[in-house]
Amino acid sequence: MADTTAARAEAPLFEINDAQVVRSDRTILAVDHFELAAGEHVALLGPNGAGKSTFIQLLTREIMPLYRDEAPVRFRGAARPLLSDIRSTLGVVSSTMHEQVRVHLPALEIVVGGIFGTLGLPMRGEVTEAHRATGMDALERLGIADLAEQDIMTMSTGQVRRVLVARELVRDPQVLVFDEPCTGLDPEGMYHVRDTMRTLADEGRSLVLVTHYPEDIIPAIDRVLLIKDASIFADGKKSDMLRDDVLSDLFDVPLVVGENDGWYSLRGRY
Repeated sequence: MADTTAARAEAPLFEINDAQVVRSDRTILAVDHFELAAGEHVALLGPNGAGKSTFIQLLTREIMPLYRDEAPVRFRGAARPLLSDIRSTLGVVSSTMHEQVRVHLPALEIVVGGIFGTLGLPMRGEVTEAHRATGMDALERLGIADLAEQDIMTMSTGQVRRVLVARELVRDPQVLVFDEPCTGLDPEGMYHVRDTMRTLADEGRSLVLVTHYPEDIIPAIDRVLLIKDASIFADGKKSDMLRDDVLSDLFDVPLVVGENDGWYSLRGRY
């Protein structure tokens, strides 16, 4: 038993080998090999429809690949991990989740609901002062404690996005997945969401970022996985991936990449 526990501790957090996801006889994602170590940050970059969100759903087990004799997706070395173990490790924030927030509730109740897996306080079960303190701590760490009693339906898009991050933090996940976190945000909202990612990276949590834009990739993320046409196009250090020629091939248009103090930007070459 001790040897098995040690082996799992040394195994990658996630490992994918020969995974193929098929829908209506069409391959929507094929991954030959991928590993994510505990504590590692990675950004998934690519055009719309390339397979980025499907990739994340492989990790969260929302979708399953075609059967193989050897399990294509492993979590901490386990071929058949408990879904509860994966959910306790991963926190996911997405623009899609934001679209589901259609309730008049104060931010603190939204955040505390994350402890119970509900949107707002649960209908059953006792909500204690300890639960509320945990929720307030998450809001404070993201610098939005002043929003605790504000109706979430009256907030800006950027504020709601940060409240949803706090909702994930109450479970103390090891990994935070940001799926297109800046979609629909104005520059102020983008700034605060990117600053939130920086805060979480500083806390020692792994970040997995899904985006179309190099501007979203905070300096702490040094690995970039490029996805195109339902497969991994390239995988490597940010400085090698975020180059004019590489991104021009990725998006099939002439692009120019700029860099300033660890932040990257992208513009078309006309």
